[in-house]
Amino acid sequence: MAEMHAVEARLPDPRQLDVIILTLNEELNLPACLASLASLECTVYVVDSGSTDNTLALARAAGANVYSNPFESYGQQRNWALQALPLGSEWILNLDADERLTPELAVEIAATIAQGPVLFDGYRLRRRTVFMGRWIRYGGHYPNYQLRLFRRSKGACEDRRYDQHFVVNGPVSSLRNDYIDVTASGLPAWSARHIRWAAAEAEELTSGAGDSGLRVQASLTEGPIARKRWLRDILYAKTPLFVRPIGYFLYRYFFRLGFLDGREGLIFHFLQGFWFRFLVDSIIFERQRFERHKEARQHHKRNDV
Repeated sequence: MAEMHAVEARLPDPRQLDVIILTLNEELNLPACLASLASLECTVYVVDSGSTDNTLALARAAGANVYSNPFESYGQQRNWALQALPLGSEWILNLDADERLTPELAVEIAATIAQGPVLFDGYRLRRRTVFMGRWIRYGGHYPNYQLRLFRRSKGACEDRRYDQHFVVNGPVSSLRNDYIDVTASGLPAWSARHIRWAAAEAEELTSGAGDSGLRVQASLTEGPIARKRWLRDILYAKTPLFVRPIGYFLYRYFFRLGFLDGREGLIFHFLQGFWFRFLVDSIIFERQRFERHKEARQHHKRNDV
């Protein structure tokens, strides 16, 4: 069991909203994330996985409750936070440090949870990606819905190494306003993260590790997240290796008008929509090739006996 180290702790605040923020060396991003929460009556929990910069000092100075837990995967870290933190509010909002609420979304969240009994146990938020300072509006990348707000007793995160989503046991709706996901780090850091994620994605696809446990069910009719999962797990997954990233990029960049995002969009759609997916396929191909050679060697050994 992961050990919890309280850097700063206090009793749960009897407010209606707890905010959980995941961090690792986020001194450049965290202040804007925290500032975007200023208008909300909420208790903020920062869950850190080993920062060596000023992340913890900034979180403490802003009055956040700071905890530390070793990072295994986003799904594991998010579920650990939901289970281990002294959460006291009915509603939970989950963010990363490079994300921030627009003022309009902060007002909408406050109004939604303040209206008393509601019909829904969770809400999808509209993610607006900003890459190299540019809002990526085309290529099917906006609006990109993420389920981040839910009742504490109703939600949990998929235990997947990549592309994990929260799942809510109850009715879900969508809010109208955006939160912003800002890619503030340079391309080397961005690429290094995607290399790690490509390995995780390939491992999950070849081992079937993501097929069990809590999971968003692929469906064309159960909302935008389930529809995206259907397109990915049913349609994209059945397309041949190396053909699918080419088709996906052409679809995003031309059919879904990704070229309207300018030069920054060309970089983003090519790297995220083609290079990353091609790298995943290359790792899968390498793994399959290794397994074929391994089976061939074992077959020859059996025949030589």
